[in-house]
Amino acid sequence: MTLGYFAPLPPAPTGVAEYAEALAGRLREHVSLRLNQPGELNLYHIGNNALHGALYDRALAEPGVVLLHDACLHHLLLGRLSREQYIAEFVYNYGAWFEEAAARYWQSRGQSGADMRYFARPLLKRLCERARLVVVHNPAAARAVGEHAPTAPVLVLPHLFVPPPEYSYREIDTYREQVLGTGREACLFAVLGHLRESKRLAVVLRAAGRLVRAGVPLRLLVQGRFVGEELERALAPELAERWVLRRGYLPEAEWWLQAHALDAGLNLRWPLAGESSGIATRLMGIGRPVVLTRSLETEDLPEAAAIRIDPGLAEQEQLEHYMAWLALNPEARHSIGRHAAIHTREHHDAATVARSLLAALEPFGLTGPWQERYPEV
Repeated sequence: MTLGYFAPLPPAPTGVAEYAEALAGRLREHVSLRLNQPGELNLYHIGNNALHGALYDRALAEPGVVLLHDACLHHLLLGRLSREQYIAEFVYNYGAWFEEAAARYWQSRGQSGADMRYFARPLLKRLCERARLVVVHNPAAARAVGEHAPTAPVLVLPHLFVPPPEYSYREIDTYREQVLGTGREACLFAVLGHLRESKRLAVVLRAAGRLVRAGVPLRLLVQGRFVGEELERALAPELAERWVLRRGYLPEAEWWLQAHALDAGLNLRWPLAGESSGIATRLMGIGRPVVLTRSLETEDLPEAAAIRIDPGLAEQEQLEHYMAWLALNPEARHSIGRHAAIHTREHHDAATVARSLLAALEPFGLTGPWQERYPEV
């Protein structure tokens, strides 16, 4: 059987592209793949942005397996539908009694990037009802699918990790000093990837600024593209601070070298959209401690392998506490990083993830020597 494999692929500026390419490399060891062409069974990578619009349409027209990277499609659909279509889609998901609410959501759509209401109504029903199988990365996403399409079969599959090239200490230190402009005297934190309101960058900048003014030796790298110009303009004064390093999109090879030059990652999320962060998985896989938001999406991580902070009123205070602790305690950074690497390489191994997906596709006609499975929900 041939597997039609639909996804944005590099150099598309999205983590889904790197994920899709890595998974394809493992799958084609066992099955015939047709990249962005139909097969006897189709698999669709779907995320919550405009890059996935055509894939969403095709997944509805030719149902197959949907690998859902974000358990919220509200923003994808909001950017593609007219007012009338949007209200109709809202009613399809939640009932006719939500028609007036949908009109209000449409009117306030400029706030959708940070407004919890839009994340609480992820508009998943149509896609998940049509899918022959829905694949997600964590229990929070599985629950969201179940709430919208109770009869849809769901597979929880861990986010994958592919070990990158190895770099010498000299290469890393040279890159850190000559490109990033900092030595080892300061702890280098980073916020990476698509920069949107839900990544809590405003809170990160406030917390880092308070610590710098208090004398904590740290620098902050903000690397990636802003999703909206409004957020970038609003944060421009903080981004111009001397302790902030701003960089845009990077090719894959340089991204990995930069990742090795970091001391810690900051990967907060609120509101949550049921996503598992590929960036966090990558950083943990190479032994970097990562600060995450405490949620159902991250509850399976061992306490020793990651730092989680509470969303809400305590967020900035807890963030400041852990950033200061990490900046002043290199031995703590190294200990958490070691546990993170062990956990990631054991539970997110790309070959194991691919075999688990293939095992779930056996009922659709795929056969092979894959054995390990992850539980259905």
